Amino acid sequence: MLWRRRRARAGARARRATEHTADYVDARLPLYEGGGLLRKAFPDHWSFLLGEIALYSFVVLLLTGVWLTLFFHPSMTEVVYHGSYTPLQGMRMSSAYESTLDISFDVRGGLLIRQLHHWAAVVFLAAIGLHLLRIFFTGAFRRPREVNWLIGVTLFMLALAEGFAGYSLPDDLLSGTGLRIAQGIMLSIPVVGTYVSFFAFGGEFPGEELIPRLYSLHILLIPGLLLALIAVHLILVFYLKHTQWAGRGRTNRNAVGKPMFPQFTATSGGLFFMVFGVLTLLSGVAQINPVWAYGPYRADIVSTGSQPDWYVGFLEGSLRLVPPWETAVAGHTVMWNVLLPAVVLPGILFLVLYAYPFVERRVTGDRAEHHLCDRPRDNPVRTGLGVAALSCYAVLLAAGGNDILADTFKISVNALTWVFRIAFVVLPVLAFMVTRRVCVALQEADQERLTQGEETGEVRQTLAGGYEESHEPLDEERRHVLEGYGYRVEEEPEPSAGELER
Repeated sequence: MLWRRRRARAGARARRATEHTADYVDARLPLYEGGGLLRKAFPDHWSFLLGEIALYSFVVLLLTGVWLTLFFHPSMTEVVYHGSYTPLQGMRMSSAYESTLDISFDVRGGLLIRQLHHWAAVVFLAAIGLHLLRIFFTGAFRRPREVNWLIGVTLFMLALAEGFAGYSLPDDLLSGTGLRIAQGIMLSIPVVGTYVSFFAFGGEFPGEELIPRLYSLHILLIPGLLLALIAVHLILVFYLKHTQWAGRGRTNRNAVGKPMFPQFTATSGGLFFMVFGVLTLLSGVAQINPVWAYGPYRADIVSTGSQPDWYVGFLEGSLRLVPPWETAVAGHTVMWNVLLPAVVLPGILFLVLYAYPFVERRVTGDRAEHHLCDRPRDNPVRTGLGVAALSCYAVLLAAGGNDILADTFKISVNALTWVFRIAFVVLPVLAFMVTRRVCVALQEADQERLTQGEETGEVRQTLAGGYEESHEPLDEERRHVLEGYGYRVEEEPEPSAGELER
């Protein structure tokens, strides 16, 4: 009895202390007003995790990046290497490359953190790309989320720039080859190309200013922009409410899912630790970017079989596919074989991404608000365009390794290049036509399933001697899903009086 009284008094004191603390905080911060946000519903589906994976990969990037800044020296001053990696001892190299080797071999845990940083960058860009594809194919960019789509595309563009800047910082032979290609792209810009190159490199290539400038961009400017845009992106997700898939009780006027606290917070927190754990496991068992194998950058050497990270591989492929076209205009040579694939193509890509929500709205005349996700099959034209664009990307990505493929399979690199050129023109058209037809066929199958029911697999003989398969009605959940996407049961017309007499 005494123990129960003590327990009751302790519970009462704990409640009073909690209430006092909450009142103290609320007097200074909007604690009670924010309580509604803690119960905000977040729909639950695996495809919604792609954005969270991108967010948590970015968190890992920030944590590991801060650690790496303590040891990296962003300088192109030439030094002689006397570190632990014996094959490179006595070689001249930049301070940036030397510090990268020191992080890898002389700093405790340095190689693990370096590889964790690189793997997080690769996953970050992959997750952003997949998240954008999910938004596109499900129509989640439509009103009222057009601004969030623009922010997402901008985040993807900044992530590409951030990845290339970080990839170039070690000043090894592979990244130096990429910088040499970047300088060629700058020079291909008519009239101002030379000035752009001189400004970026601080003089003739390679100069001594580029690594410090890339370092400032990589650790300050671009991360700051990413953080700001991610914050705005998340605020808009809260304000506009999350999209959801059609189903029982889910409409354009509500959001059905887990409350933010504690269910969604616990799930999302667990996902963060899973992402961190998988990235750490990859960093420990899967080698990535072994800069010591390439050696320091020299302007007169190109690494054999050099390939960039996957996210800029399509640019490498486009550069290899365009024939050597050039035009002389008013004393200026326009190098179309560099300008078209490396400047015009990315410009068109991002212009289309920025404009697509508004173009689709104008073409379809659909100005309504949408909070339910489309299934890709329910918009055949949009899905066909998306698959066609993905086929273009796949061709360019494969073309970026045409020399490796030719050497591996013992075929002519010239013949392979022509195959990729033809595929780049023909494959998207075929992909659009096939995808559109498949989507229409899936729609017809859904309509038939809703009208006639699900096939049971049982076949019975009719009185007329034929055979027919029996059907059973769809379950309630699947009916709600199909009806949520606009499918309706087609009722058979009633027979006329003449037909009844016959």
